[in-house]
Amino acid sequence: MSTVIGKINKLRHFPVAGGLILFLFVFTAAFSPFIAPHDPVSQDLRQTLLPPAWETGGSPEFLLGTDNMGRDVLSRLIHGARVSLVVGVASVALALILGTALGLLAGYLGGWVENLIMRLTDMQLAMPFILMAIAIIGALGPSTKNIIIVLAVCNWATYARLVRSEVLSVKHEEFVELAVVDGCSMPRILFFHILPNVVNTIIVMATLDMGRMIIFEGALSFLGLGVQPPSPTWGGMLADGRAYLSVSWQLATFPGVAIMLVVLGTNLFGDWLRDILDPKRKRKMQGA
Repeated sequence: MSTVIGKINKLRHFPVAGGLILFLFVFTAAFSPFIAPHDPVSQDLRQTLLPPAWETGGSPEFLLGTDNMGRDVLSRLIHGARVSLVVGVASVALALILGTALGLLAGYLGGWVENLIMRLTDMQLAMPFILMAIAIIGALGPSTKNIIIVLAVCNWATYARLVRSEVLSVKHEEFVELAVVDGCSMPRILFFHILPNVVNTIIVMATLDMGRMIIFEGALSFLGLGVQPPSPTWGGMLADGRAYLSVSWQLATFPGVAIMLVVLGTNLFGDWLRDILDPKRKRKMQGA
């Protein structure tokens, strides 16, 4: 039993699996118009609820079957990857930029600036994600841009807290104090002396956060608050397929598996990055 657990733990730090999943995900999203065998929104009511090609009644033309409107499930999965990639990358990037900037200011300036930013952070973290998402989308309307804004607004506080704690640990180091004595401006100290020493932690956090944002986007689409039909999204496909689980299991299964694999890939890759970019953790693993 201990041998099996040891092998599983080693797999968590093995970058190939996570990197391969992420590469396939990005490649599929980037070239979805060329890879998809059919138009993802084209309907054919004569071909509704076809099973996958390997089951009785399936067609080689539709490898993963069709949905209740005769749309190709495989093509919708492929095009849905683009939505997940755009939303995941853009929302993480916006949250990272905003949270990092506020975290740098809070950690370096301290005083009332730190108190103000940290109280805003506490308020944001205390608000339930779904309620905040409903409020913002209700005011702005559902769209890809608004979903990105919602996810960024709901996630910046995590980066602000993390960066603040990292800044507090390095702002009294000798190289920072020498920069102050040398007359460097505050922006130069923050972005050229302090930020490079906390960027590793930010990169790891952003990588692990990608999977979480994809899950949140899927959850909002599942609730009808995400990208609106007929644009294909994995969460929307899950919502549409739940009514047909007893007759067409593939409608909900394949988008669910896609979300699971991408999140697994980002977590595996993020774990590997954490081990590579954290010298203390790396030495501990080598010693073990």
